[in-house]
Amino acid sequence: MLRTHNCAELTDTNIGEQVNLCGWVSNRRDHGGIIFIDVRDRYGLTQVVFDPEDDKAAWELADSFRSEYVIKITGKVRPRPEGQANPNMVTGKIEVITSKVELLSKSKTPPFELDEHAEEANEEIRLKYRYLDIRRKKILDYIKFRSRMTTFSRNWFTQKDFLDVQTPILANSSPEWARDFLVPSRLHPGQFYALPQAPQQFKQLLMVGGIDKYFQIAPCFRDEDPRADRHAGDFYQVDCEMSFVEQSDVFDVVEDYLIDTTTELSDKKILTKTPGNDTVREGGKFFTLTHAEAIEKYGTDKPDLRYGLEMVDVLDIFARSTNEIFAGIAADSQWNRIKAMKVPNGDNVFSKTQMKGFEKYVRQFGAQGLWYFQMKEDGLKGPLNKFFSEADLEEIVSRTDLEVGDVIFFGAWEKKLVCNYMGRFRNYIAELMKLADSSEIVFCWITDFPIFEKDEATGKIDFEHNPFSMPQGGPADFDKDGDELLDVIGYQYDLSCNGYEILSGAIRNHDIESLVKAFEKVGRNAEEVKEKFGAVYEAFQYGVPPHGGFAIGMDRLMMIYLNEENIRDIYAFPKSGKAQDMMMNSPIRVEQDQLQELSLEITEED
Repeated sequence: MLRTHNCAELTDTNIGEQVNLCGWVSNRRDHGGIIFIDVRDRYGLTQVVFDPEDDKAAWELADSFRSEYVIKITGKVRPRPEGQANPNMVTGKIEVITSKVELLSKSKTPPFELDEHAEEANEEIRLKYRYLDIRRKKILDYIKFRSRMTTFSRNWFTQKDFLDVQTPILANSSPEWARDFLVPSRLHPGQFYALPQAPQQFKQLLMVGGIDKYFQIAPCFRDEDPRADRHAGDFYQVDCEMSFVEQSDVFDVVEDYLIDTTTELSDKKILTKTPGNDTVREGGKFFTLTHAEAIEKYGTDKPDLRYGLEMVDVLDIFARSTNEIFAGIAADSQWNRIKAMKVPNGDNVFSKTQMKGFEKYVRQFGAQGLWYFQMKEDGLKGPLNKFFSEADLEEIVSRTDLEVGDVIFFGAWEKKLVCNYMGRFRNYIAELMKLADSSEIVFCWITDFPIFEKDEATGKIDFEHNPFSMPQGGPADFDKDGDELLDVIGYQYDLSCNGYEILSGAIRNHDIESLVKAFEKVGRNAEEVKEKFGAVYEAFQYGVPPHGGFAIGMDRLMMIYLNEENIRDIYAFPKSGKAQDMMMNSPIRVEQDQLQELSLEITEED
């Protein structure tokens, strides 16, 4: 071994010992002819001392050292001089007086500062030199955290009698409805594998095979545009499936796992069930909203419940207004909405100019306008007052529970549009007012997803989400036709956390005949089901148990734990916001002979 200790290991109990240390030159200081160097490895720092009176050859070599040189030193541990101890370091009470030093590797000047107190370099440079970026404490700590989380998760599920099963990477297309990454087959020209968007079909086949409790930290691949909370190309999920379970059984496993994981790995406080809270399922620990409730109250199926700002429906009140536009919108209560959102103390926080300016924000999401009232000592005040009777104004105050100093904003138009822009506006206001407490974490089940949706442009019925979910009315739900299908609700669920979707899952439809019928409702016949999902179609005819499961977005959950706003730093080697690997220079063009071997030809458009 080149070293006897790592650079965060030595304390005052080692004083007098002869030691070998290896690492990088982190800092170098000259004090009156004596050279001090902080030697760094992934564990920490140790201060080493080069004194020409102790060993002039070692001192002369150390005089040539620069930042990020790799060195090995041999020396004796001694206490730091009185008054020079550093209580913020594990090794802060000692230093190593060097008797021998070796230069193991030189380094060019790094393209950016690696010191944790230095200003962070721009992302493009950091990703190009990611191997250097990893030396920074922040990124190294993230990698350590990821290792802890994967280890903890594997141990947790293994102790609960789940089997860790690796499913294929070269697979077929998975029914997750994103774009596939295709891999051409050399042995079967013109045919392709697909990198799995998720192990969905394989884990259901494991249930048919009798593996009643499966899990995997699964790599998944989707050709989607990257964004702050979605990595380009590949990501990892804690994937799980169980046989002979109902929805509540799945919820119990998830809640226990996430509570244990959060407790073990994070210092965040979980806000869970509170007395009298009707948004928590019986026996459950996390909040619960139906999909419809989440959209109506928060404008999104991934609400951040660390703060309020719930939307309240006031369409019936506006129906009585003398404003023809509002009255006309309110006349169609099936498709339209008028939503009110109270901002506590908003009148004291935002100026009238700011409140008028908020309309510009919502217009970028299709809003036709944004209206507001201010709650004053003598009642509601605002440009809309003239359209309402005193009784209606009082009802608005009562329904939204307004107090003096509050502001209430209104959005009006088609339901989907209004809920969307008011939901975004809710998050925008919360950010401006800093309402979200980063020390808190709130998990909320979103249940009862509709299985079908209608394309507004074509009027065509299609699957809203995962087509393999069990309808809550049983197979008979698929006997419905037309718009009646929009009322079919599945045993399908997401889990939101602090404004992010971190889990998706369902109780699966294990009835092959009703599965085929479901696909027929969206214009796909039995032959197409057999072609695309042939293994599942065949396997489900050999005795399939009722089953259900989930997949937790592990990277996104870590992002929340670490208070990181961008998911890319959660990965050791991430791709950029343009889906490029700046370090490995990929994607790249390949040689013509490689294309020929795969029976591929690239045609470039003008």
